[in-house]
Amino acid sequence: MQTFALILVILLLVAAASLVVIGLRQSSGRDPLAERLAEYAERGDVASLEEIELSQPFVERVIVPLAQSFGDFAIRFTPQNAIYETERKLEQADAPRWLNPTLFLASRFAFSLILGGTAVLLLGLAPTASLLSPMGLGLTGLLVVAGFLLPTSTVSSRIRARQKEVLNSMPDALDLLTICVEAGLGFDAAMAKVIEKWDNALSVAFSRVLQEVQLGKLRREALRDMSDRLGVPEIESFVAAVIQSEQLGVSMARVLRVQSDSMRVKRRQRAEENAQKAPVKMLLPMAFLIFPTIVIVLLGPAILSIMRTGIF
Repeated sequence: MQTFALILVILLLVAAASLVVIGLRQSSGRDPLAERLAEYAERGDVASLEEIELSQPFVERVIVPLAQSFGDFAIRFTPQNAIYETERKLEQADAPRWLNPTLFLASRFAFSLILGGTAVLLLGLAPTASLLSPMGLGLTGLLVVAGFLLPTSTVSSRIRARQKEVLNSMPDALDLLTICVEAGLGFDAAMAKVIEKWDNALSVAFSRVLQEVQLGKLRREALRDMSDRLGVPEIESFVAAVIQSEQLGVSMARVLRVQSDSMRVKRRQRAEENAQKAPVKMLLPMAFLIFPTIVIVLLGPAILSIMRTGIF
């Protein structure tokens, strides 16, 4: 009976988390009833609202509206500062467009419920384990915290990987920009050449800048937005130098040449820094993994021979 109650509680928790996530994904401001009416009007079918509603699947008639109410409730109690900060991190991580900040924040609670419920279920089914024991409570709390931090750590890891990719590709991209500008191309045409040459995070960012400029946004504003989306200090200095050269009338080729040399020096310095860190990082694996193995391989046969002779 206790096992059945635990399984029922876990199913309810998972269902509640799923409803929250579905509701947050559906909260896009659209009216499903208006969409269905337009669909029937295009087909020329004449039907009442009741018939239209009953013709829809059970998920759209019951589950989605219920999930929508959960989503609206979660949005109402989400702080605006948290939403803004999460939106900035999702932009830096180049997250999909459907992953809005509210959905991301709700996913943290959903993962906590799922992992915590899994721990409760496993402890309830285990014959020798108890949920109220210190070990059971510690395991449940650990999984709940891990589920709450899992989406954040994933996004942070994605941000670091994207920023590293941008930093590694910046010197070569700036070299190509410099060559194109010195050859007589404009800055926008030079960015188009970078987009044509490479397919990485920096070229994607340049492509978005060009699209925004073509849609009417000022180039300096598009570059500032790119700097905010990437969150890389080197990109911020590059954007500031380009904007300043436009405002003061300084030669763009000279500015790009200086920026290119600076980026290349910084990349070499980062490589040297990582090379200096390598021996320190190798110390623990060598001390606890490599050296004991060498000792066993070298002294193992000698110890066995000494034991056979009966000295010990």
